[in-house]
Amino acid sequence: MKICALVVNVLCTPLHLIHAVGLYKLYKRLFPFCLYRITKNYNKQLHETKKELFGHVSQFKPPGKPLSLLEIGCGTGANFQFFPPGCKVICTDPNPFFDRYLTSAMGENGHLTYEQFVVASGEDLSSIPDESVDVVACTLVLCSVRDIPQTLREAQRVLRPVSAPIVILVSC
Repeated sequence: MKICALVVNVLCTPLHLIHAVGLYKLYKRLFPFCLYRITKNYNKQLHETKKELFGHVSQFKPPGKPLSLLEIGCGTGANFQFFPPGCKVICTDPNPFFDRYLTSAMGENGHLTYEQFVVASGEDLSSIPDESVDVVACTLVLCSVRDIPQTLREAQRVLRPVSAPIVILVSC
């Protein structure tokens, strides 16, 4: 786990430095591959924790409809295996190069319905309608957004009104 953290820290070198030296485009292309490689080991180590964490989201399923889940910062789709069967998933990530890995992850997780992949940051989910999802999942993301309060406001905005709105957070 410490090696994974080290690799992620190196990959998360301040992006303004990467951008300043002209390597941002290369970074955006390489980061999904690196994250994909790290994720398999990470999920093995946190399997039981994630299983428990996501095991309760189906209680927010509206009667007669499938559960609609928005994942902010979906990355390679590492959480898909933990989402409940029949769940409709909307994925967002600011990096468009995750699309290839998401397509693969959805193929491996036939228990889900893949709605769409939106290239967007957590701070601007304007392409997701108000009150349109039952659950917002946001794991290992808040450490990389520019504006945490705005990201949480956006998560609240897109959640349907329920007795206890849920945002799943796993801190970095």
